[in-house]
Parts: sequence; C-alpha cells; structure tokens
Amino acid sequence: MTGALLDLVVRGVTVAAPGIRSLAFEATDGGLLPAYVAGSHIVVHRAGRTNSYSLTGSGSNPSEYTISVLRQPGGAGGSLALHTLRVGDAVSVSRPRSAFAPIATARWHLLIAAGIGITPMISHLKAGRDWQRPTTLLYRYRPGAAAHLDEARALAGTALVESTGREHFTVVLAEHLRSQPLGTHLYVCGPVEFSANVLQAAADAGWPGSRLHSEPFAAADLGPGKPFRVHLARSDVDVDVPAGVSLLDALERADHVVPNMCRSGICGECIVPVLRGRPDHRDLYLSDDEKTENASMMCCVSRGLDHELELDL
Repeated sequence: MTGALLDLVVRGVTVAAPGIRSLAFEATDGGLLPAYVAGSHIVVHRAGRTNSYSLTGSGSNPSEYTISVLRQPGGAGGSLALHTLRVGDAVSVSRPRSAFAPIATARWHLLIAAGIGITPMISHLKAGRDWQRPTTLLYRYRPGAAAHLDEARALAGTALVESTGREHFTVVLAEHLRSQPLGTHLYVCGPVEFSANVLQAAADAGWPGSRLHSEPFAAADLGPGKPFRVHLARSDVDVDVPAGVSLLDALERADHVVPNMCRSGICGECIVPVLRGRPDHRDLYLSDDEKTENASMMCCVSRGLDHELELDL
C-alpha cells in the first residue's frame, strides 16, 4: 500500500438487496487498513472508471473496507464493473476521506436515509454504538428493496423508524424535526430530490444550517455547457474547453496533470485556484461561501460562466 491508492483484493461478495451487491476488500497481506471516521467514503478504480462509495464499517482498526453498490444500467459503467467482481479480484481504492463525519459536540444524531443512502448511516450507527452516541435513524425504502435493513434494525433497535411510503415518511419526518432536543444534528443521504426535500423541511422548521449535513451521491448533471477558454497563468498557456468536455479532461489532453479521484465533484481532490473570471460551480464539495468567493473551482465538473477563466496553474 503505497502512494495515494491502496491495492486491495476482494474478500467477500454478498447480495444486500435486489440490484445491490456488498463488497468487502482487504489488504493483499491480510493486515489492517488505514482507519477512518464514520461517514467516510473511498474512490474505487476499476475498468478505467472511478466511483465514490460510502464505507459501511465503524472505521476503527479495520481489517476490511466494505461498501454496497447499486447497479445502475444507465450510468457511466462504474457500478456495472463492480458488479462483475469476484472473490480474489484486485482493485485499487483511495484512502478513506470524509465530509460527512458525526459532530462530536452534537447532543443527538438524527440520521435520515432513503434507498442506497443507508450505507453511510450504517457506518454512523456502528461508530455511535462504539462511542455511545444517542442516535435516531429514519429509513425510507421500497418494500423488498432495502439494503442493510436487518443490520440497521440490530444496530438501532427501537431508535429505527421505517417508512415504505411517501406520506408516512412525510409525517414521521415532521414529527422528528419538531421533537429533537436542542443541539441535535441532522444527517441525510439519498437521491438528490429526497435529500433536498429533507433539508428544506428542516430549514422550514427552523433548523440552522450549521446543524444540517448531507452526503450526495454525485453532482447533478447540468448539461454540456458552453465552450470556454482557460489561461494557465504560470504556464502562460491557453486551453480551450469545448461543450460536453470537462475542464479536467481538457487539461489532461493538453498535458497538464491535475490530481483527481472521484471525477464527480465530491472528493475535492481536483481543486484549482481561480485568478480571474466566474466559474460555473457544479460540484458538491465547496461551501456556498467558497463558491461566492470564486477563488477556486473543481475542474472535474465545474465550467466557466465567462468566455475565459484564468487559473493559477
């Protein structure tokens, strides 16, 4: 295990739910892997694709990294590649990182998940058990399609509230938004619309933004965008970025290497400094304040609103 990536092998493969496979990776020598905080993810490199997946372990002295992958036939192919893995196959993964860790000072932790969004919540529940953090989980799923349901029941016990319909979940959510003790932090993971609705409901109920945390699947697809140009100040080179081509791809084609991992606007690895111009921020890593400052951008998904941007590259 050297450099930015870990070379691992598949230790186990199980079916978590229809269309969802759980994969366990271990070190080639069977030793311990780098520890991580709950809510962390890894970027898996396989068949020329890179995809980010939440880890489902507690993160303490892990002998394996476990993830669950929803098969998405209409996606870019990353999930399909992982659904072909077998025990003993080799994979490369990034070291774990997190922007969705539990807040140590929280009085209570309200976890809210839908569908495959349950995966980081399993990690939160395991760490909460180890650290005796008071936690409630609201889990919305389609009957017969719930991943990690038995595990969630075992970990959360009576603190788990299950919903299989929109109307019931709406009522449950409203009740829990009103009844949490002061100092509760809310964590949500699920489809974009689901998470947005939960966050809006919390804001409408008076929750401050500092107590709301979300783990996105990926940055939204906002279309191919317009062509633009970047001037690389240190290199004194101009690079044209056509419509439908990412800035990261354009830079790589021009032999300018930028460190990157997820290529989805999540991990923050490909951040580049902006000296001039207005970026079209499409990532889910920078805060709203950072996006307003326009001092940096994620070149894997973000584009230029102006005809030309100047980057400190």
